[in-house]
Amino acid sequence: MAWYRSAGLTLALSAGALAAGDYDALMGAVKKSWPNCQTIAVVCDSTGSKAALAALTGAASGMKLMVIDVKGPQDMGKAIGTLSGRKPDAMILLAGDHVAGDGSTAATFLIQRMAAIKVPTATTTEAGVKQGAALGIGPGTGGRLMSNAKVAAVAGVAVPAGAVAL
Repeated sequence: MAWYRSAGLTLALSAGALAAGDYDALMGAVKKSWPNCQTIAVVCDSTGSKAALAALTGAASGMKLMVIDVKGPQDMGKAIGTLSGRKPDAMILLAGDHVAGDGSTAATFLIQRMAAIKVPTATTTEAGVKQGAALGIGPGTGGRLMSNAKVAAVAGVAVPAGAVAL
């Protein structure tokens, strides 16, 4: 199993029916709020989340995307080990991922472990922000920019200006 993969042209070309704009606002907010952010990590079942990864790849142009492939909750420890060793600048949650998507216990585990090593998490849903993501904007937030100030402080990042605090 490949724990680390660079997402590239293959993912960009395989963009399916997922709305490409789902991650545009999120990546714009990440780039504006955390301007030094160059490497984004995603923990997901890469096969099951192919369309979401393609949409994110398109929105994250100019940034390096680190995909940590997991098939179930049993893979979270290895994923954390990989992320701790590579230390991305931020992590993005894929809302629909069946392993580490918003609302899952795996996502909560990831958010907490990443904040502890000063890696903030961003999401496209209000549920993800309530769960502990430092920043959220997208279809699942009604287009509103949201933040979790407590987690942002733990992760050592600024709360975006104009964000609705949860």
